[in-house]
This record gives sequence, structure tokens and C-alpha cells, in this order.
Amino acid sequence: MIQKRILVTHPSSAEAGRLARLAQKFGPVATETDRQAALAALAEGDVAAAVIDESFAVSPALKAMIRPPTGVLITGGDEEEISRQAEEWPEPVEADFCRTTLADPREVQFLRALGRVVDHARLRAEASDLHRSLGLQEAKVKDVLGEISEIKGLLNSGFLREIEKRLAIEARYVGSLKDRQRFESILRRIYGADDVSSLLDVVPDIRDIVQAGSVSVYILEENDVIGRYLKPLVWDNAFLTHSDFAKYIAPLEAQDFAASVARFGHDINVTTMAFDRRLSKRYTAFLKTPPRSLLGVPVMHGPKVIGVLEVTNKTAGGRPDPGGFTSEDQQILRGLSDHVAIAMTKLNLIQYDPLTGLLRPEPFLEKVLQKVNALSKRRREEGAMALVMGDVDWFKAFNDRNGQEAGNKLLHELGHVLKLAIREEDLICRYGGEEFLFFLMGVKDVEEAALLTERIRKNVEDHYFELQEFQPRGNLTMSFGVTVFPKTQGELSALLTKGDLRRLAGEADLALAEAKGKSRPDLKTRGAAEAAIDKNRVCSFVLQQLEEYGKPESQARNGRFVREKRKYERHNVSTPFLFRDNGGFKVAKTVNISLEGARIVSEAPLPDSPALDAILVIEDKATAIKSTVVYSEKGGGDPGFFYSGVKFQDLTFKEIKGLESYLVQFRKRDTLRG
Repeated sequence: MIQKRILVTHPSSAEAGRLARLAQKFGPVATETDRQAALAALAEGDVAAAVIDESFAVSPALKAMIRPPTGVLITGGDEEEISRQAEEWPEPVEADFCRTTLADPREVQFLRALGRVVDHARLRAEASDLHRSLGLQEAKVKDVLGEISEIKGLLNSGFLREIEKRLAIEARYVGSLKDRQRFESILRRIYGADDVSSLLDVVPDIRDIVQAGSVSVYILEENDVIGRYLKPLVWDNAFLTHSDFAKYIAPLEAQDFAASVARFGHDINVTTMAFDRRLSKRYTAFLKTPPRSLLGVPVMHGPKVIGVLEVTNKTAGGRPDPGGFTSEDQQILRGLSDHVAIAMTKLNLIQYDPLTGLLRPEPFLEKVLQKVNALSKRRREEGAMALVMGDVDWFKAFNDRNGQEAGNKLLHELGHVLKLAIREEDLICRYGGEEFLFFLMGVKDVEEAALLTERIRKNVEDHYFELQEFQPRGNLTMSFGVTVFPKTQGELSALLTKGDLRRLAGEADLALAEAKGKSRPDLKTRGAAEAAIDKNRVCSFVLQQLEEYGKPESQARNGRFVREKRKYERHNVSTPFLFRDNGGFKVAKTVNISLEGARIVSEAPLPDSPALDAILVIEDKATAIKSTVVYSEKGGGDPGFFYSGVKFQDLTFKEIKGLESYLVQFRKRDTLRG
């Protein structure tokens, strides 16, 4: 079959030559700088795609000359104009556009756009041929049977070979028809999917249609630690849970097959990979069968890569095929990836808030239930979990002063900041308006959950948002309420329900109200400046142990805020705490401080010493202090971190007054800042 040409038309010979060199990736190329010559070239036929400059694209004669399945790609420097020309191109010709000039070449975008046009033209041509073949098949089936009947008695080997050839063609056609039906069945399931799980249920069908040993499906994500990376939703035919992601992810800049597909937006089809640097440890160590052949295609949303569809180990008749995946397999997988991309986009509109890009409340609760109930047998090892409600401080004041559009822009940027602030295993949703609900995995207790939330609060406080200087404190901040579950070990033996989650969200909301000062009965009598301390902080919801008051445990389900019964009030202060260990000092930090002691977070447990030599850094002063380690335990949220409680020993009157003065100053500073 003769390969069709790519026709490049541009009044500039330099630009026509540049585009032609790029277009050679997709087949033979012809260039024309004259409009009449371009018309003559189109009249010759065999043109798969026409790359047309915006100055030529207005020609009615040119539009009339191009007929399906030839596709059109309009180029130029004015994106708005070429977009309009593509939209107005006469049907049924498929037209796309790409902004590219000598000054601003955008070669990767051009190649992607042209690839889409060429693929679409090829698919339309094949569909047309198949339709025509189907018509001929139905019309000639009796003739074929008649011919077979006539030659049954002939022994001439030439006739027999001809008949065998015809039968082989018929068998191949029937096979193609079955593949087409399977392809259409997959598409129906893709477009019928109403969540990510049902979308990924088509993975076994994808594996079967291209005869692969395994399938992996990745989605492109980003965080502030790794940067942009591919997270597998399916790895080696298996659906992954959150705890499995870490060892299978592929940073976008890594030497890795899937990462290369996502980075460049091009297919990869390899059969020899022994010395290929892209054969990363993910494939050699974690695939059940070592890869012998691999095919990967990008999942595109417009010009952007949003994921990768990857298959390994081509088989034929149930055995490894040394020839690897065929060009037909590649075309099938590429076609499926286009439809998967559309379905993913549709699901994003269903599952994600379009303004912030975060989950909506219902999909969020569904995902939390899946995570929690999947861990029902492992809760003892995983520890507790937390729901955190966050709310933007004085958001109404921001909207009233700056307008709704500025408020929407703020929420969009805030959604990105919050997403980067949480860990890989955690979840976040926009709960409504300027409220956000978080789900934190594997926390040891409410204090650890509050510590993780404090980091989120600090990230928001430290980020600059446009127009934040006009907020009451000159900064954009958030307040948070935290609740953990189960409250006690062994609780929640039954599966959690949405009703349970909404009750827990209510607890977090009560804690949020405390953080914003709304639950304090004396708030109305205090001035605005004094009340300002009740925002930009983290409060925790804890159950009052009603047994102390002689009430049965069955009644101990009414939640209220209680402070730990300590002699002195504790303040959430983070400051360096140096302790002596093995002849030298190691650095830790305080989580909170009172006049009698502190809670410490460190990379290693504090020494079990009745008199620990330590240095507490208060602002710019270092104070040597003796401490007793009351407890030291491993944190459940961040592996390698420990939490310890220390009690100060033999503080002098001067040291007590200095510490007291510092804590008062910290409280005042917190009032002014947030």
C-alpha cells in the first residue's frame, strides 16, 4: 500500500522547509510556497494531511479541494485567528491548529498536533475501507461460496493455493470484525464508567485485545517533594491502594520508559531492552514477569499529557512473541488512550471541583471509606486516622473588598497550595465555599494529627496570595479543627459508613469553630483586637471522659473541648531544643511548651535519662536547662520521627520569668500575625 504524503504549504520557504523536516516523522512530505501549486498538489490525491499557513487557509478554493479523509492542520502566530479558522473549516474535514513560527517554533506541540491529524485521517481511511469491504463482503459471499464449490474437485495445486489464500483473507477479515466488536465493547464500557474504578475495569480487555502479559495505567501528578511524577493506578494488572504507590511511581525526569512517554508525549515500542537505560528498577524488580517487550502511549488531554497507558510482554497463542508489539497493536492502544483521556476528563468533571481541582465532598467520602474499610484488618498497625476541617479566615472580607473574581482566583491558588501541603497518602476536598476537609492517614494520636495540620496551616500562612495585604492581619491565613478516629483501640470493628464520616466531620467542624473563636461564650464581650487571637490556629476535638463524673461509658459520646489537666497552660511553640547524647549535642524541636515542660519531636528517641542536659533556644538566647524524659515514642505519621515529653528541673526564678515572658510575647505576636 502506498503511504500517503504530508503536504506543507507556507508562503515562506524557510518556514515551509522547517515544518517539512518535522513532518517527515509521519511519512513522505511535499512542500509548496504558492497557493496555486498547493491546489495542484492536492488534486493529485494521496494526501494524508495538509499543513496550511493561516494566510492560505482563507482560500475558498483550497477549502473546496480538500476532502475526507485528508486532515488539516492550520499554523501561524495568532492563536486566536488560527483557532477560529479551524473551527470554521467546512465539515466533514477534520481541522486542528497549532501556533508555531520561526521565532517561536514550539516543535513538540507541532508534532503532537500533526500526529493527531495524521492518526485521525488514517483511522477515517481505514473505517471507510472497512465499510466498503463489508459491503463487498456481503455482496460477494455467494460468489465466493460458488467459486469454492466449483473448484472442490480440482487437484491443481495452483488453484488450491489460490483458494487457501482467499480463505486466509476471509479468516483475517472475520478476525478483524471480532477485534472491531471487542474494541467497540471496550469503548462502551469506557464511556459508561461513572468512577475511576469502573473505568479501570476495562484493563483486562485492553490486555486481551493487544495480547499483552500485563497492563499498567498511570496518571500524572505533582507534589513539592518529588515534583511531577507518574502514579500508577494499575500496576502489572493489579489495582493499587495508597500504600503501594510509593515504590511504583516514576518521577517525570527519571530514566524510565513510562516517564519518557509522559515527558515527550510520544509512543514507545521496544523489543530489545537489555541495554536500554530506560529499563528502570521498577520493571526489573517489581513486574511478576521480567519485561521482554514494551509498548507505552501517552494519555492526552488536548496538548497536555495527563497519564500513560503501558503494556508489556506481547504473547501469541499464549506464548511469548519475540517480535514484540505490532504497529497495529500500537494503533489500537493509541486509539484507546484517546478515549480513556476523554473519560478521565469526564470523570474529573464528576469527581473534582472545577475551581480548585480538588475532590468534591461525595467522591471524597467514598475514597475515605474505601481506604478506611480496606484497612479494617490492619488498623492496629496503621494507627488512627484524622479528619481536619479548614476554613479561610475573613474570606468574606476578601470577597467584599476585591470582588468575586478575585475570590475565585484565590480559591484556585489555595487549592494548589493545600494539595502540595498534604502527604501522598492523604486526601483533601473542597467541602463547600471556602471550607476544605482533609483525611490524614496513620496518625498516632490527636496531637500528631494536630502537628501535621500545623504544617498545613504554616504553608498557607507563608505563601503569598495576591491582595492578601488588605486582609485584617495583612496576611491570608486559615483555621483548622481536628478529630481522630477510632478514639480508643479496638473501636470501629464494623465497617465505617458515610453517616459516621459526616458525624466525624461535624466534630472537626466544632473544633474549627473553637479555632475561630466562635464557640467561646465571652467572645461577644471582647474587642476585635483581643478576639483576633482566635483565628489562624489549630484546635482538636477530644472526648470528655464522663466516667470521672459517675456517668456510664455508654453516655461518653458527647464531645466537648477539654484542656489537659496540667498545672500550666501549654502553647504551640516551635523552637530548637538541643540535647546531649553520646558526648555531643543533637538538634530537635519543641511542639509545645509550658512553664513545667515541653513536647519534643526528634529524629531519634531522647535518651532515657533522669537528668538530661539540654539547651532551649528562646528567640536569640540559648538557655541551658536540666530535664527529665517522661516518655519517648515513635510517631505513626512520619517514619523516623519520635515524640518525647520532658519535664524541666530546678528552674531558677529568673529562668521561669524569662520563659513566662517569652510565652506571653509569643501569644501577643500570634495575635498580631494571625
